[in-house]
Amino acid sequence: MTGVLSDAVGGGAAAPPPAVSAQEITKRFGATTALSGVSVAVRPGETHALVGRNGAGKSTLVSVLTGLQRADEGTVSFGGEPAPAPSDRDGWRRRVACVYQRSTIIPTLSVAENLFLNRQTARGPIRWGGLRRRAASLLEEYGVAVNPAAMAGDLNVEQRQLVEIARALSLGTRFIILDEPTARLDATAIERLFVRMRSLSASGVTMLFISHHLREVYEVCDTVTVLRDARWVLTEPVSAVGHSALVAAMTGEAVGLTDVAPRTVPSSAQPALSLRSLTLADAYTGIDLEVRAGEIVGVTGSGSSGKVSLAETVGGLRRADSGTVSVGTSVVGAGVPAALKAGIGLVPEDRHREGLVPLLSVAENATLPIASQLGPAGVVVPRRRTAVASEMVKKYDIRAESPAAPVSSLSGGNAQKVVLARALSTSPAVLVLINPTAGVDVRSKESLLGAVRSAADQGTGVLMVSDELDDLRHCDRVLVMFHGQVTATLPRGWDDAEVVAAVEGVASADEATSNAEEGVAVGGDQGSSAGKGVSSEGAES
Repeated sequence: MTGVLSDAVGGGAAAPPPAVSAQEITKRFGATTALSGVSVAVRPGETHALVGRNGAGKSTLVSVLTGLQRADEGTVSFGGEPAPAPSDRDGWRRRVACVYQRSTIIPTLSVAENLFLNRQTARGPIRWGGLRRRAASLLEEYGVAVNPAAMAGDLNVEQRQLVEIARALSLGTRFIILDEPTARLDATAIERLFVRMRSLSASGVTMLFISHHLREVYEVCDTVTVLRDARWVLTEPVSAVGHSALVAAMTGEAVGLTDVAPRTVPSSAQPALSLRSLTLADAYTGIDLEVRAGEIVGVTGSGSSGKVSLAETVGGLRRADSGTVSVGTSVVGAGVPAALKAGIGLVPEDRHREGLVPLLSVAENATLPIASQLGPAGVVVPRRRTAVASEMVKKYDIRAESPAAPVSSLSGGNAQKVVLARALSTSPAVLVLINPTAGVDVRSKESLLGAVRSAADQGTGVLMVSDELDDLRHCDRVLVMFHGQVTATLPRGWDDAEVVAAVEGVASADEATSNAEEGVAVGGDQGSSAGKGVSSEGAES
């Protein structure tokens, strides 16, 4: 594989050494292999795309290339020289910098202070006027129109990214990793970023560009590397890889998936959940959506699509700027208590931070929303709580020593079952799930999805946000979000390429929606065939 990779990226006897080279990198986290024998080489001055679905290993590779993680096997080199020792942070900063989706700029400091953090002066007191003049010169050199005296917290997303790039270049690095740099930019800002990237590339700066939006890869990158399931799949010139071939490389072949039995939602089913013109700044805009009683509606998209924020708004964790959330005919107020009162059950994205109280038992966690029903005058009768919890443990196949066991003692899959049991304990009219099977084993995944289907069969409307294709196969229809808007609606029967292409912004919204409307009207009865599968078990670290 290494020989093929060297040829693909232009390595040869007469060629200069790669700006950065990672050879046969393997990284494990406990029993999880996050990278397995991955090799990537980036030529000096090129813009090299790194793509792959969630869980492919991109973030882990970035952590190895920036020295934040030490590979268990394999080597990293810069310009033919071995990477610095892990403890030599200054050495790493001179060789590589990463501009993350979440800014590392310190908002309470000025632009000048951020640019020269820990480098304000060689010795003696800081001369603030001189520091601002140095900052102004640096910003002018790289065409960044920002006042060096401005507070960094007052900058917009685009300005913060440019300040981070300028800071990295001032350290001497000529290799920059851009991790989802367009995720929070509008179209005009994206084009300005691409202009600056082309200018930097022309000056000899090497860039590794990570994006979920494949159109951007074709617009700004020279070479593309695909990772899938923690492994290297291909490295080719962008001009030599068509859209369908790139999507196919990212999705791969079906692996050991079981067929999903078809469902039929009665045409007489009334809306359980209605969203009208729902808007939250920097997350999503003008969302209109109905989920009928007994229907399972999936929502997917890239990390910047706004899908998680939308689900959290419905569940009460976020407050929309405008628009309404209605359950049946009643408009839901803001906040978790209002959502619970309206009949909304929520399985949040982070079960440890938002889903469980670790110091409480399985029984206490599972019955929290119905505690007032477990005894007279709202006083919990322990025996009644134990009896109710025991039924939940049996119904949802929760593997625990007993209902009295601390929830912190459970495996990830069983802890997630407790979160789901609690969400369903009130027999909600609407169930909202955010990545419900993330980080759980196959058996727990089947159990969780089976419980969701059972709830829908009994009339609960389900809104399921997920990155996992296996989860989405259980849905009656799937909505794809892109930059805060629903851009495609896919009926049951989609295949992997359709979904991934829509998520990555390759298929046009008009084409995808048109195809969906030919198969079924939004909210109508769904077809019966399941699409081809792909294993989605990897966990991005």
